[in-house]
Amino acid sequence: MTMPPVAIEDAALTRLLSRARVLVVDDEAGMRNFLMKTLAPFCQAVEVAGTTAEADAQLDRGNFDIVILDNIMPGLKGLDWLAEQRRRGGFAETIMITAYADLETAIEALRAGASDFVLKPFRSNQLLNAVRRALQMAQLRRENLLLRHELASGDTGPGRRNRLIGSSASIAAVRDMLARVAGVTTPLLITGASGTGKEVAARHLHGISDRADRPFVPINCAAIPPDRIEAELFGHIAGALPGIPEGREGFLPSAQGGTVFLDEVAELSPAAQSALLRVVEDGRIRPLGAARDLALDLRFVLASSRPLEPEVAAGRFRQDLFFRINVLQIDMPPLRQRETDVIDLAELFLTEIAQRQSLASLQMDSTTRAALLRHDWPGNIRELRNFIERALIFGRFPLETLAPPQRQAEAIEPLDAVERRLILRALDLTGGNRSEAARRLGISRKTIDRKCAGWGL
Repeated sequence: MTMPPVAIEDAALTRLLSRARVLVVDDEAGMRNFLMKTLAPFCQAVEVAGTTAEADAQLDRGNFDIVILDNIMPGLKGLDWLAEQRRRGGFAETIMITAYADLETAIEALRAGASDFVLKPFRSNQLLNAVRRALQMAQLRRENLLLRHELASGDTGPGRRNRLIGSSASIAAVRDMLARVAGVTTPLLITGASGTGKEVAARHLHGISDRADRPFVPINCAAIPPDRIEAELFGHIAGALPGIPEGREGFLPSAQGGTVFLDEVAELSPAAQSALLRVVEDGRIRPLGAARDLALDLRFVLASSRPLEPEVAAGRFRQDLFFRINVLQIDMPPLRQRETDVIDLAELFLTEIAQRQSLASLQMDSTTRAALLRHDWPGNIRELRNFIERALIFGRFPLETLAPPQRQAEAIEPLDAVERRLILRALDLTGGNRSEAARRLGISRKTIDRKCAGWGL
């Protein structure tokens, strides 16, 4: 069998094929050789099997994006084998090839789960186009699933940032740490109070990693009912769940090659924690009702607004899972410890929200800047964004809603935070008179000028 030259000019096709793992199942050695030579130059990996038993062994060892399956083979027919794989939990796209085709066979192939049907004899370009269509359909289906997930969670639009904003020393240290771990697959644990930007940090990491062109899947573990979380994460085969006749790929397989961000991981049920431990350790999952594991290539970023050590001590979080995910840890600083980042973020939100809501923008004067710097922001970045949105809606900054800091007497603050608070308080009491504020504080006017310039006032 001669193979005509193949020319692939479509960059998107080349990129799709270069990531694909393909399994060829055909009892004819010549056809297997032809398909191997056709696909190998373009695909990440191509494996072959001469029988369905060999194909079973290949699928048990690894995951494939495409299965090219001959229908007429000794023993079990390709159609029957495919139907069995669907019952066992196979989610690979399948292209059926056969020299004997009629309408009834084509319909049976589609019912069994085949995504395309190619009639022998065929040319190399016909096969490559069929593989491309199958990969594109799988990609579109996954993108649709993930988009509906993000729409349901409200995690879309200009408010979703992919980069950490700010020039403070604390956020610079976070960026440096993320850059250091971007090239490894070790799980990353991000801790910090609600609203400090844990998901933004995870998106930042994904964006600077070699997985940036693959999916980023954020999952709020607290938002999924405990009895549904395993099905949502790992998927399920047809009939595994009452009232749901069709199978579905889970969020983890849909993120293949990318990054999964599990927020509020402390909310996972014991059963889900056990299943998560296995996939983090072995890179394998088993969809509900399936008889076969799926191998995954994922980077896990996990987050919790509650410290996990007390959860482990109380028996609510598995100790072995904690030790497995706590190899690399980043603690997101609260907004009050991020120096003048509050001004940078406020200006960003002013632009973003005004454009999205078609509202007139506002200019921050020195009084507003001082009030933003003085406020403690217990709700962190989320509170700041809400404040800016209210300001744009009403056309003024509601500074009266910013309560004065409430701190316990024994709390220890960073020295620069204490200095900033005292100087801003003195300026408030003197009506912005820097000379009088300096006199009362016992420092020079130049010191106040220098400090205020550093704070953007």
